[in-house]
Amino acid sequence: MFRSQPFDVRAYEKRSKEGPCFICELVAGNNPHHMIYEDQTAVVFLSKYPSLYGYTLVAPREHREQATGDFTLEEYLTFQWLIYHVAEALRHVVPTERIYILTLGSQQGNRHVHWHLVPLPPGVPYEQQQTAALDISRGVLALSDEEMASLAQAIHQELKQHDLS
Repeated sequence: MFRSQPFDVRAYEKRSKEGPCFICELVAGNNPHHMIYEDQTAVVFLSKYPSLYGYTLVAPREHREQATGDFTLEEYLTFQWLIYHVAEALRHVVPTERIYILTLGSQQGNRHVHWHLVPLPPGVPYEQQQTAALDISRGVLALSDEEMASLAQAIHQELKQHDLS
């Protein structure tokens, strides 16, 4: 099991509300993350602040703010197709009881729409599951750069089995 480290939620909230868009910065090359997959429309990367091992984000390259309203039905379904394959890759790489898939953020912070894919490990007590498992105020995993790079590579390799590379 991975150890947890404290997380400064107030500083995170301040950056989310007042700083530049973290996904647009990532796409521009100014906010490095451990990339899993990218193509002309989407980026898939590990969360810098994972509450659970394998915490992955999927986002459109283009800045969009509404999870459905800023997409045509075809574009939305294409993202859901990608999310499905990333979730399946995660399930094959990380011990998983359930994959949580949700979109968070708001017009007040983290406006660029993105989907969170979070593998819940087997055996987590029920009271520590669901939103409690995502609560970064309890800390984030202390993963080294090497551990993150290895995990991103393993998920990327598994995606190749889903005709994504």
